[in-house]
Amino acid sequence: MPPMPETALLNRPHSKTDIFVSFTLLALQGFGGVLAVVQREMVEKKRWMTNEQFIEDWAVAQIMPGPNVINLSLMIGGRHFGLAGALAGMAGMLTAPMVVVLLVAVAFGGVSDQTWAQGALRGMGAVSAGLIAAVGLKLISALRSNPMGMPMCIASATASFVGVGVLRWPLAYVLLATGLVACSWAYLQLARQASRTSGTP
Repeated sequence: MPPMPETALLNRPHSKTDIFVSFTLLALQGFGGVLAVVQREMVEKKRWMTNEQFIEDWAVAQIMPGPNVINLSLMIGGRHFGLAGALAGMAGMLTAPMVVVLLVAVAFGGVSDQTWAQGALRGMGAVSAGLIAAVGLKLISALRSNPMGMPMCIASATASFVGVGVLRWPLAYVLLATGLVACSWAYLQLARQASRTSGTP
């Protein structure tokens, strides 16, 4: 028997409550950013999506207006339970963190000028950058099946990093330029694959 496709082995949320609780727990783990946490929870633990699906959804969430992880929660919730699921995912991402942030803001207001507090914030920033880099390296393997091909994926990522991180160009311009090239190249490769599959020259 041929092996079952990876998507056939995926789980799905049991209910809108499952969506809300899952994203609440995810949000409470996301100190300094939730990219590392959301990939581990959605792909490795809950198996609601494959690495390839996560990359595709995250790419869409990244270029849409608003916080990318909120966009992702809307997409996942909406995919399984429509508008109600999308709202449940968004509520899960916002409710508990809002309470925590308000409490921390009150507590931190009295010590924000202290050297140790400023040092702690800088340290958390370094940890957050390390977590994001680790997830990026983990997800590289999923690009092997991308129709653009690994060299083009790496070239697009490098161009985006240089444009935003080194040259300090506006993000919108970098996304427009690299995104247009990447989308055009992907469209061309998919058209070639379809042509080969159908047997047309």
